[in-house]
Amino acid sequence: MTVYESDLPGVGKKFEIELDETERLVIVIHNTGKREVFLRKGEEDSEKLFDLSDRLSRQVGSILEGAYFQPVASDTEETMLGDDSLLEWVKVAEESDIVGKTLEELDFRNETGASVVSIQRGDETESNPGPETTVRGEDTLIILGSREACREAEALAAAVEEPESAAESGVSEEIPENDDTDA
Repeated sequence: MTVYESDLPGVGKKFEIELDETERLVIVIHNTGKREVFLRKGEEDSEKLFDLSDRLSRQVGSILEGAYFQPVASDTEETMLGDDSLLEWVKVAEESDIVGKTLEELDFRNETGASVVSIQRGDETESNPGPETTVRGEDTLIILGSREACREAEALAAAVEEPESAAESGVSEEIPENDDTDA
């Protein structure tokens, strides 16, 4: 993608953005703040698409920039509710350690900092699940919390505890003696 910039004396600036081999998006920014957006196809005259005020163009620009929403390809979905509040969808792995446990047993809110506000199971949704609600594999937990709390919840939903090593469990392994060695 190439962007061409040129001065328009007494008017403002013009930006031309190559969309593909034949089309260009043309944006004229007036000294007054007004923006005009055109589409140029090949050698044809530009077709005016719309005008934006300075304020509206800044809002649209921040949306395009991703200030309001940044799509991310992942196994989770999230919605920003404020500066650091997310509503996030977290899939529980079939082999996760939390499968078969209640929200109370997991002490979910204290453990992660996030609250489970709903659970989706196939076509059914349980809103505002209570502490007695049991988590199942393939559940989707809809959680509310800070970005860090949501990451903790994701890790908990995906985690499978590693088996304790012999040293951690306090069990010592005996090494069999081999009588065939030349010592």
